[in-house]
Amino acid sequence: MRTHGIGAATLEREHGIEQVESEAADVALATSGDPHAFERLYRAHVARIHSLVRRMLTEDDAEEVTQDVFVRAWQKLTTFRGESAFGTWLHRLAVNVVLARRQALGTRRGRYHADDSPLAAVPTPRRKHLELSVDFETALDRLPDGAREVFVLHDVEGYRHEEIADMLGVATGTTKSQLHRARMALRVHLER
Repeated sequence: MRTHGIGAATLEREHGIEQVESEAADVALATSGDPHAFERLYRAHVARIHSLVRRMLTEDDAEEVTQDVFVRAWQKLTTFRGESAFGTWLHRLAVNVVLARRQALGTRRGRYHADDSPLAAVPTPRRKHLELSVDFETALDRLPDGAREVFVLHDVEGYRHEEIADMLGVATGTTKSQLHRARMALRVHLER
């Protein structure tokens, strides 16, 4: 559809630019203390942050930790230098809050398991008329914490092994082995 000689792709690009500029304006306003601007940022990013937190922790902790992420963001907003998109900065802050939460709960020690069957207790999906019904989120929740963290950060969020190792304070080889274990455990579960 064209409007006054402007193609749809041009409108989308311009809308995207307007959205980025609007977010940058909200960041600037929120940094200066405007709670309404921060609320707009919150509304724009809360779903993605909640999803990340839920996958890295549990459903029970997701709501509280998501709120903690945004409280931290409000407190640390003046440290945002604009070298990346606000969403990227917020995402990294969320990962750090989740990892700090795990450490505070004392779950950091012993979370890397060599056990190749962490999903043994997950009920087997039933096949009906060649359709496979799988509750991926339940299977993901059943992974050992370390394997789940690495799987989510690598396969879902797209971080590189070096970045994950740095975030978790482990060797790159550990992240690779945890990712392999998580994938194998999920594969075994999905093939049942």
